[in-house]
Amino acid sequence: MNETIKTIHSMRSIRNFSGKEIPSSELKAVLNAAVCSANASARQSYSIIVIKDREILDGALFYGANKALVFCVDYNRIMDTAKHLNHSIESGNILRFITGSTDTILAAQTAAIAAKSLGIDSLFTNSLHRANLTEVYKLLKLPDQFCFPLITLCLGYPTTEPSIKKGRLRNSGIIHYARYQRLTTEELNKIVNEYDDEKNHLGIIPPDKWSEMGFDHYLDWFYTKWPGLAANKSKVEEIRIILKKVGFVPSA
Repeated sequence: MNETIKTIHSMRSIRNFSGKEIPSSELKAVLNAAVCSANASARQSYSIIVIKDREILDGALFYGANKALVFCVDYNRIMDTAKHLNHSIESGNILRFITGSTDTILAAQTAAIAAKSLGIDSLFTNSLHRANLTEVYKLLKLPDQFCFPLITLCLGYPTTEPSIKKGRLRNSGIIHYARYQRLTTEELNKIVNEYDDEKNHLGIIPPDKWSEMGFDHYLDWFYTKWPGLAANKSKVEEIRIILKKVGFVPSA
């Protein structure tokens, strides 16, 4: 493997950050890398909010990271520039939101890889969506039209090194050649067994936990007990209302 692929394979999520400071030159390098990511029609339909305030970082939204980058789907710069030149551009539709989301996620992932190449660990989180979104808009002073905070990248250095590196599925059901292929019963059983095998570290709890609760397989626990699967209807509705308010979802 070359150094870039080694960097990607070495990435892991960190939830406990130390107080070690990220040098400003390295933070700038991460940001400069992020904006080099691919984007539709050379628009870069996103904004990156850099969070440095220690009081904010120590709150529940940012896991005590040393720095945090909030990546927003954002058309305000594009629309303001058009207006400045006496033009207009229509940005309030779901297609623009999907396109902007793609631009935003590409920039965020590029930032994470760049950070890791500098020895800076990270955590991607949608914690802002779990908070009161109206308060999030106030906290970050986000525009109330055509802007939505999509994902946060927490950056810093771990207090301790993680004992394991989480695994990933890599074969059938993930990678399809030539055409989409639904899984056979044999392939489905293989995936179930991959999750059950402790050495793969695919699950979010170890086998002794789900087996103690009487489950035959990790995925039995996951599909029935993992609270993330039970959609919070009030939160889903809140996000729908916000997307409608800022102009990305039609009223009707």
